[in-house]
Amino acid sequence: MSELRLTTLTLPTAAVGPVNPLPPLFGATDLHQVEDTSQADEEMRHNIGYGRVPSVMPYLIQDGYTRERAPAEHPVAVLENATLRATFLLGAGGRLWSLIHKPTGRELLFRNPVFQPANLALRGAWLAGGVEWNIATIGHTPTTCEPLHTARLTRPDGTPVLRMWEYERIRGVVYQIDAHLPDDSQVLLVHIRITNPRDTTVPMYWWSNIAVPEAPDVRVLAPADAAWQFSYDRRIHHIDLPAPHGTDLTRTTRSRDAADYFFDIPDHRRHWITALDASGRGLVQTSTRRLRGRKLFLWGQGEGGRHWQEWLSEPGHAYLEIQAGLARTQLEHLPMPAGAQWSWTEAYGLLEADPDAVHSTDWTTAREAAQHSLDQLLPQSALDAELQAATHWIDQQPDEILHTGSGWGALEHHRRTKTGEAPLSTPGAPFPDTTLGPEQAPWLELLHHGRITADPGRAPASHQSDPAWGDPLRAADGWLAQLHLGTLHAHTGDHQAARKAWQHSLELHPTPWAWRNLATLAAHTGDPDEAAHAYRQALQLAPTLLPLVLESAGLLLRAGHPQEVLEHLDTLDTTQRATGRVRWTEARAALDTGDTDRCGRLLHEGIEVADIREGESSLHELWFAHQRATSDSTPGLPLPRAYDFRMLTADEAG
Repeated sequence: MSELRLTTLTLPTAAVGPVNPLPPLFGATDLHQVEDTSQADEEMRHNIGYGRVPSVMPYLIQDGYTRERAPAEHPVAVLENATLRATFLLGAGGRLWSLIHKPTGRELLFRNPVFQPANLALRGAWLAGGVEWNIATIGHTPTTCEPLHTARLTRPDGTPVLRMWEYERIRGVVYQIDAHLPDDSQVLLVHIRITNPRDTTVPMYWWSNIAVPEAPDVRVLAPADAAWQFSYDRRIHHIDLPAPHGTDLTRTTRSRDAADYFFDIPDHRRHWITALDASGRGLVQTSTRRLRGRKLFLWGQGEGGRHWQEWLSEPGHAYLEIQAGLARTQLEHLPMPAGAQWSWTEAYGLLEADPDAVHSTDWTTAREAAQHSLDQLLPQSALDAELQAATHWIDQQPDEILHTGSGWGALEHHRRTKTGEAPLSTPGAPFPDTTLGPEQAPWLELLHHGRITADPGRAPASHQSDPAWGDPLRAADGWLAQLHLGTLHAHTGDHQAARKAWQHSLELHPTPWAWRNLATLAAHTGDPDEAAHAYRQALQLAPTLLPLVLESAGLLLRAGHPQEVLEHLDTLDTTQRATGRVRWTEARAALDTGDTDRCGRLLHEGIEVADIREGESSLHELWFAHQRATSDSTPGLPLPRAYDFRMLTADEAG
């Protein structure tokens, strides 16, 4: 019998930690920014340029984690039938953490042995492993390290369903994930629906990112004869499969550098992707037609790529990703019409195919053999029937709430009620008032009492980027209303209005938050002197707020004030001085002042930056810069592996 139960999973855990209280007003460098689209067709070029967001606002950055782990219990939901056992991590975006094929005891996914956040997501914190559900905009979703609303319901045939849902704040949409395992099913079925309740078209994005074990005998197959290649040179190339340059890219341990490969699947072919070992066995993912794209991501065999694998997990636990998305590539958004609902069904299970055929040197033979086995495992007609059947229970009310997500859906329901707009909720995805909390409290006060208040000595607990909040904020006035109004203007690109609002906020009550926002605006618009002045004012009011110290230090270093940075770092307490990002900042500032001994001491003692960003070059560049500065007296030393996070092996110091 199929069953659904709640339990806990104990893992060595580095907690996600507190959010950074400083709103990310202007986006950092986008690793998915395409600089050369000359080989793309017109549709792809349009979608690549469409729907880009200036920042991850209104979300705050999650960078409060470390590399220190301790055993911790995580709430999980387990779906199980005679064939499969699926475990979902409820506190981390509903991620499918494990999928075990019970007759063989085989784990079909890469199941990370640790819970270790790292800086790869839109909001920073991200986990490797399992299946991640990504919505809204390019990159790992804002809810990837957040709990989702979770409930149990029962299909008309008696099958239990695990339902997870949330209100996504960047696009203002509701998404719903329904996972179920019918008694006789050989595959896990996941029905997904996105609802756009707005009266305007919104750019939309979805990718299901699936981590599977990587090994020399594993081959990735999909129903395509060509692919779009995208790597950290930010160029997109159309290439033939499987070995456009003499190296079979479908065997990931043969590739040197990290890269993305988006399979160019003809419209008339079935949509699927699989990773099969030497015996012809491995995970397969397939879906109904709306989920058009399929992708292979690999870390590469360079020193930096292997280091990233260990950084995200532990030595000896290599993985690759096979992915499925709405668009042909992960570089695109699609227009979702006002009031639209998009649904599809995905399936995950063990594929067993002829090993000689799927590992054939003839690519057509290999992919056709995999599809033949998939058609036997789950005919497309059966999957299409599951999608149609879901229309009868997709809006069914939950039988039991199992876990709660954020209060933002409940707040949006209040806002819509206040303005007379159509309700947000669907019957099957409720947002009750019991989920409202401290983050939503100021906005409820604004809606119902026409004012918004908070302690000016504490950073605001939350922010908005939806222009719908503009009129209530303008009517409220006060230092906090002006602070938030400036944020709305900045998000829409009205820099003059943002500056005016933040200056007005300062006139009403000086706070480090308004000064800091003015500093980021000045830096963004190319006025480093004004930015430095504003940061100094903010630091006078909040001298020990570490995110502010580090952010201001970055600007002051770029503006040529390394000694000022060192002087401020020297005022921090011992715990703050010991953090990796502070130690890097100290070493960089010391080198910029000519104090190579101080920089060298820090480098040789070790600098571990817990939140080093994917593609970030700060560590290896600092090492090589120090080597160049001391080359007259000290022989050059090779880059230590601890500092090698290079995504391309050719990425050297220069």
